[in-house]
Amino acid sequence: MVITWRRVEEQDFPLLRKWLQQPHVKRWWNHETTTEAVARDFGPVARGEEPSEDLLAFLDGCPVGLLQRSRLCDYPEYLAQLAAIVSVPDGAMTIDYLIGDPQQIGQGIGTAMIRSVIERTWTEHPVSSCIVVPVVAANRASWRALEKAGLRRTGVGNLEPDNPVDDWIHYLYRVDRPGSEV
Repeated sequence: MVITWRRVEEQDFPLLRKWLQQPHVKRWWNHETTTEAVARDFGPVARGEEPSEDLLAFLDGCPVGLLQRSRLCDYPEYLAQLAAIVSVPDGAMTIDYLIGDPQQIGQGIGTAMIRSVIERTWTEHPVSSCIVVPVVAANRASWRALEKAGLRRTGVGNLEPDNPVDDWIHYLYRVDRPGSEV
């Protein structure tokens, strides 16, 4: 399974809106899906005004998912929340991800996306030391995809969930740069 990537552009907002409206995505992302909300939330990154990256994942040339990647040092409040639960070294990054089409979940695509972006991260962000990913404990499919992609659970703690119906308990996962002594 070969995953290719490109940065999200404003022309992709209708697709993101459609994906965010899917029940399997809405359950965990709990994102506003009006045209205005999608433009407000994804526009700054697409225009390069935010330091994070929104990436579209493609499988066989067709868009399959969204992945957000950022350096934790660019978001000090979020970094402090994670560091209160686990050790977060300098150069740590984080990701968030979704599969857009409900027909494509449960097929290993999420795991393939995660593996692919990890490999890209070591190349595209040479000072990145590790990737730390918090996942609400109830989202078993998400944390299982992380485990299958090689991340290990390093902590459990309370973080505000994206969806207010969820408990605050999150699992934190981590993968270190190959060969690093972090």
